[in-house]
Amino acid sequence: MAINPPVLDMQPNIYLIEGESAFSYLPIIRKLQNQGKKVISFGIGQPDFPTPDHIKSAAKAALDDNFTGYTETQGIPELREAIANYLNTRYQSDVKNDEVIVTPGTKTAIFMAASSYIRPNDEAIIIEPSYYAYAQVVKLFGGIPKFVSLDFNPQKGFSLNVEKIESQITNRTRMIFINNPHNPTGAVFSRKQLDQLVELTKKKNIIIVADEIYDNFVYSGNFKSLIEYPDWRDNLIYINGFSKTFSMTGWRLGYIVARRETIPRFNDLAVSLYSCATSFVQKAGVIALKGDWDPVKNMVNEFNRRAKVLYDILKKAPGFEPYMPEGAFYMFPRISSILNRTNLTVKLFVDDLLEKTGVLVLPGDTFPDKAGREFVRFSYATDMESIKEGAQRIVEYSEKIFNS
Repeated sequence: MAINPPVLDMQPNIYLIEGESAFSYLPIIRKLQNQGKKVISFGIGQPDFPTPDHIKSAAKAALDDNFTGYTETQGIPELREAIANYLNTRYQSDVKNDEVIVTPGTKTAIFMAASSYIRPNDEAIIIEPSYYAYAQVVKLFGGIPKFVSLDFNPQKGFSLNVEKIESQITNRTRMIFINNPHNPTGAVFSRKQLDQLVELTKKKNIIIVADEIYDNFVYSGNFKSLIEYPDWRDNLIYINGFSKTFSMTGWRLGYIVARRETIPRFNDLAVSLYSCATSFVQKAGVIALKGDWDPVKNMVNEFNRRAKVLYDILKKAPGFEPYMPEGAFYMFPRISSILNRTNLTVKLFVDDLLEKTGVLVLPGDTFPDKAGREFVRFSYATDMESIKEGAQRIVEYSEKIFNS
C-alpha cells in the first residue's frame, strides 16, 4: 500500500521545473506597499503602456458580434494571413498562411516546440543568460539543457559567440534556443553572428527555435530576423507574438511559423492542449497588425529615452557596470565589485536592496544557468519619474557600500 496519496506521486520531471522569479516578487512588493512603503519595481518585463484603443475596440466589436465560440485550432484565416503579410513585408520573407499556427501566447509556442522535438536525453543549447522557460520545457520532456554564455564587454554589453556554441555541440544536440533582441541583456545580435549560426545549424543538422518577441524594440544595431533567410524552412521554428509590441501581455496571443509539413502535427498537439486561441482576441490581433502602428513607434521611442536616462544615472553608481542596450527593454549591468565588497550573492544583494531602498531589480542567476551570477536585470518598462527616483536610490545605496 502506498504511503502517500497517489495525487502526490507526480511524474519525476515535473519536479525539475522552476517558476519565473519575476512573479515570485509580486507578493513581497504587495506586502511592502501594504506597510506604507513606496516600492519602485524594475522587475516584470511588461510594457506600462495601455493596449492601443483601436485594438481594444476590435475586441469589443467581436464580442458585440458574438464572436465568442471556438475557432479553427490553427487560428482564424484572416489572422494567419495578417501574420504572414507582416513577416513578408517586414522581413522580405515568403511565409504562407498555412505555415502559421496561432497560440495563446508565446510561452505556449515554446512549449509546443520543445514537446514536438525533444526526446529523452536530447541536448538543447540555450544561450545564457536566458529567458527561464526554455530550460524548463526541455527538462520536462526529458531533454538536457546545455548552456552557452554570451560574451560580455563592460562598455558594449553582450554578444553572441558562435564558436562557443559549436564547441558544445554533440551528436545528441537537437536544437538551439535563441532570443533576439535578447532578454535579459538587451543585446541585438549582429548579422554576421546570425549568418554564422545559421550556417552552423545547417552543417550540424540542428533546429533553431527563434523567439523574436522583441523584434520591434530595436534602438541601435542592425536587427536581422531568422525568418529572412531564404531556406529558413529546413532548420527553423519561428516564434513571435503580440504581448510586447502591442502591449497585450494579458491578452495571450502568439504564433509559430514552421515548414508546412509540420503544421498538421502542431495542430493536433494544439487541439489537445488548448483547442484554439481566444476567438475575439484573434480578431483584435488582425487589427493590431493591419491598423495604426504609431502607438508602437511612440512606445519604442519612449523606451529608448528611458534607457538613456537609466544608463546615465547608473553610471554614477559605484560598483555598477551599465551599458546602453540595443533592443528589448532590459539592462543587465554587472555588479561583481559590489558582491565582492559585501560578500553577498546576487540574490541576497537584491533582497537587501529591496529592503533598504524599496527598489526591486531581478537577480541575474534567475536567467539560467550561471552566466548571470554577477549581474542584475532592470526592466525599464516603467514611467520616467520612477526610473529616475529608483536609479538615484541605487546610486545612494551603492555609495554607502563603498564609503563605509
